[in-house]
Formats: sequence, structure tokens, C-alpha cells
Amino acid sequence: MASIRLLRPANGCLRTFQHSSPPARCYSSASTPQTSPFAPRHLMSIADLTPAELTTLVRNAASHKTAVKSGHTPKSLQGALLGKTVAMPFNKRSTRTRVSTEGAVAIMGGHPMFLGAQDIQLGVNESLRDTAVMISSVVSCIVARVHGHDDVATMAKYSSVPVINALSDLYHPLQTIADFLTIHESFPGDEASSKTDSLGLEGLKIAWVGDANNVLYDLAIGAQKLGASVSVATPKGYEIPSFMRSIIQGAHPTSDAQLMETNHPEEAVKNADIIVTDTWVSMGQEAEAKKKIQDFAGFQVTNEMASRGGAKEGWRFMHCLPRHQEEVNDDVFYGPRSVVFQEAENRLWAAVSALEAFVVNKGKITTSSA
Repeated sequence: MASIRLLRPANGCLRTFQHSSPPARCYSSASTPQTSPFAPRHLMSIADLTPAELTTLVRNAASHKTAVKSGHTPKSLQGALLGKTVAMPFNKRSTRTRVSTEGAVAIMGGHPMFLGAQDIQLGVNESLRDTAVMISSVVSCIVARVHGHDDVATMAKYSSVPVINALSDLYHPLQTIADFLTIHESFPGDEASSKTDSLGLEGLKIAWVGDANNVLYDLAIGAQKLGASVSVATPKGYEIPSFMRSIIQGAHPTSDAQLMETNHPEEAVKNADIIVTDTWVSMGQEAEAKKKIQDFAGFQVTNEMASRGGAKEGWRFMHCLPRHQEEVNDDVFYGPRSVVFQEAENRLWAAVSALEAFVVNKGKITTSSA
């Protein structure tokens, strides 16, 4: 069996840009956002957030979920986007991201404007720069779902309104906020953590079994910030790339959280509280499907695999969807350990929390009022 590599956070961040509030941030973007003091604050990755900010976004999402589902829309959300339009340029088709974003804008009284790949000249007959300048001049926010991360970073660079990354090939921040809301609901921690900047997830172990991708990257960055360890099992040749490993390691240099990597699923799930996987064949990679399924033989999440590896008795299963049979069998996916549909619903509350912070409160992330 291959040995597990134990990686601890390293100091430093890849890039630091000046923003009006707060003055300096660590960005993982592939392109440099604009540096004007009047530039809005964007959400490109969980790396853009401090640990306290990520905690607050998750707590606000939880608070809004409880309130709205009980029939009481918080005052901070009532009409918060009234008269405002949120543009949603999507170069990739979507179920959860589109439905949750449109739903979030509607809860806050705004107008969601979906712009599919066939609807506008997004990077086709018009440059991304020109598109970003034009769209941002007539809307209050851009929520963009793209292929390459350079695309959303370029939009952020030239947009005069906040840009929220709804998925790129490197990051998926809204999914991560939803994931940590789901984890927090499954493992709520003690009473003391509810009164601090902590979610009470310190010492928790998340096992990722499958492909190293955008969902994993932001999840691992968030785990570093919140004190949860991540153990990643990928087939040989599918490991976390070195540049991304550096970003994850630098996400919170003083954290005790650990990042471990192995090529054996059973090693990754040992003592795991949560087991997570994702699709092995992302959109645009269909030509690689046959080879990837062969390469990932033995990586299907099953109760038997978790038992062999020694996952904790109360482990939970997560998947951001859509799911395929080869990634996880029905016994786990539809079984009592699965929180996948709770996780999917939480995309709505993650979107509400992010829109409130970056659009309504102009990038200032504070605890919401009831």
C-alpha cells in the first residue's frame, strides 16, 4: 500500500490585491481583478474569505433557512434586491446552480436574468471584457458559470458590480458554503462554538474519494479555514496539482487541519466523519469517460469500502450531484447516511447568504439580523 502524504499549511498566499473593504485580500484567481478603490468585492473562491467570514456566511445561511422555512422572511432579506437585476451568464448547463440562484434572488425581491450560452455573445463574437463592462452597467450583480477560471476572473476584472463565481474549472465557492452548512447541520458541535467565530468542526475528518476537481479544491480550502482535516484518495495520475496544493496549504497557515493524499480509498476513509465524492466525468470531458471509468475502478463509495477502511460509525455521505452509479452505489446514495438532497437544498441558502453579503452589504460579511 502506498503511504499517505501528510501536508500542513504553508505560509503566504499567491496574490494580494487592494480592495476598498477590507484593504487587502488573498486571491486565488487566475487573472488580476481591477484594483480601483471603487471596485466591488467579488467572490471567486473560498480562498477570498477569512475563516471568520466563511463561518459567518454559513451561519447566515443556516439562520435564513430556519427563518424562511418557518414562514418568516428576515427583515434583512425583505426587498433587499427590490428593483435590482442579477445577471446569470451560464456557459455550462445547470440544475442546482440555476434553480438555487434564481430562487435566492426571488426571495430577496430581485429579478434573476438567466443568460444561457446561446442567449448572448459571451466570449464568442464579443470579448469577455466588453461583455462584462456592458452587462455590469445595467445590473446589480453577475453570477457566472463558466468553463475556464480565466473567464470569470476576466469578468471580475472589468465588472463594475460584484461577480460571484457559480462554477469554474478551478473553484465552486457556493457549493462549498452549502457543503459546510450541511456538515454543520450533521455535526453541530457544542454550545460554546455557537457563540464564537467557530462552527465547531475542528478535528472533523472529511474523506474525498474520486477525482481531484474544482469542488474538492474549494472544499479543501474551506476545511483548512475551519479546522477540518481532508483526506483525498485519487487514482494515480489524478492527484491534486502542485499549484492547487500550494493554495490549499496557504489557506490558513495557523490551522491544525491536515491535508492527506493517497491512491487507496480505504486509507482515505479511515476515521472519516464524512465521505464525499463527485462525478468522475465533468461536463466537457465526455470523450474521456471510458478511460476514466477504467482508471477509477475500485473507487465506488460503498458501505463495504467504508467498513473495510474503518470510517467512523456515524459517517455521512455527500455528493454535489448529478450522481452516476459508478461513483456511489444505491445503498449509500439513498441510504440513511446520505445527506445529498439536504446538501442540494442548501445551495439555495448558500446563494441567499452570498448575495446578501456581496451585493446588499457590498462585500461586508457580518451576522444577519432577524
